[in-house]
Amino acid sequence: MSHSLALLARVLAAVCFALCARGAAPAQAQGLRVERVQVTDPYIELHTGPGRGYPVFFVAERGEWIEILLRSTDWYKVRTVGDKVGWVNRQQLETTLTEAGGKKTFRDVVFDNYLSRRVQLGAAYGRFKTEPMLKIWTSYKLSETLSVEGSIAQVQGVFSGTDFWHLNLLSEPWSDKRLSPFFGIGVGRFHNLPNASLVGALPTDANLADATIGLRYHLTDRFVARLDYTFYTAFVADTRSLEFRAITAGLSFFF
Repeated sequence: MSHSLALLARVLAAVCFALCARGAAPAQAQGLRVERVQVTDPYIELHTGPGRGYPVFFVAERGEWIEILLRSTDWYKVRTVGDKVGWVNRQQLETTLTEAGGKKTFRDVVFDNYLSRRVQLGAAYGRFKTEPMLKIWTSYKLSETLSVEGSIAQVQGVFSGTDFWHLNLLSEPWSDKRLSPFFGIGVGRFHNLPNASLVGALPTDANLADATIGLRYHLTDRFVARLDYTFYTAFVADTRSLEFRAITAGLSFFF
């Protein structure tokens, strides 16, 4: 299990690096239905690329019609009636009017990506009883409020080391909020290996059940902070079980 945890940690670091590199460059544009809007501000600035670091090369004046072609994060590719094509920030476009005469509205694109997330990958650190715990998880969103999540964890105690995995079904009733609580139940497997210095101590393998409650907060872009409290029950024998409590805090990103 410890080898699997180390391997998944390397994968997590590699994917995180790739996402950070992607965030540093302009995001790939997403297609939109071509729509015409009318400039109501004194002017709108067209940039050569999707970012404030790109120079302004043209200004569309009040009353002029522009077509919205593509979206890249909070930047929109537009075309003027004179066939000038450039990029405009969402804030400037929010003051425009539609062909029906109404005000054009734009939702927060970054938050829309968060709401449409499917796959997440994350890591957390915390305490398992009084001992340090490292946990890595991945989840898949089944519906607006339900997701399935797989976790592996490792606890390195003074007298023993513990590895375990579990598969959970999570419910997130207010998943459309940036700050959202969640609840879950699951099953898994528990393995405890005593230190070699302990005479007569034997490894323990047992089935595992857990119940968890937690809180997610969408930080920015594709990153989400997470805090959770979990109650574990390890069934070590037909008439004997062990109970553990853990609290962890971590960070995840979504695809």
